[in-house]
Amino acid sequence: MRGRKPALKIIEGNANVGPIPSPPSSLDKHGKAEWKRVAPILHGRGHLDEAVIATLESYCRSVALCRIYNDILDQEGHVLTSEKGKAKHPAFNMLMSVMREQRLLAAELSLTPHRKRGGEPAEGGGDGWDSDLLA
Repeated sequence: MRGRKPALKIIEGNANVGPIPSPPSSLDKHGKAEWKRVAPILHGRGHLDEAVIATLESYCRSVALCRIYNDILDQEGHVLTSEKGKAKHPAFNMLMSVMREQRLLAAELSLTPHRKRGGEPAEGGGDGWDSDLLA
């Protein structure tokens, strides 16, 4: 597009006045632990309001499911052997799906390093790529 570009500002959330909500009872121990880790971060930024609670719960549930599927794969292995031969463990596909969802929810909650920095390049300039990786 041509012409002047509007000056956009990142607007932080409003300061939360109330206490940090307790994790929902439906979360398992891994989900509750993630809630207790992330909720204070969002509360401190002023982002933890009624509109975000369901997204945070979904994020915490996906973190818990990732841990469960990882445990299954650690115990049973990534490859199963049957009469038809070797096959990928079904938990692997479930893990990949939940990890994708977790990543999207983390980005929506501004929990990823890119979102936390506000999209600025890493300190020291450059584009954030390690030159050793590009060689």
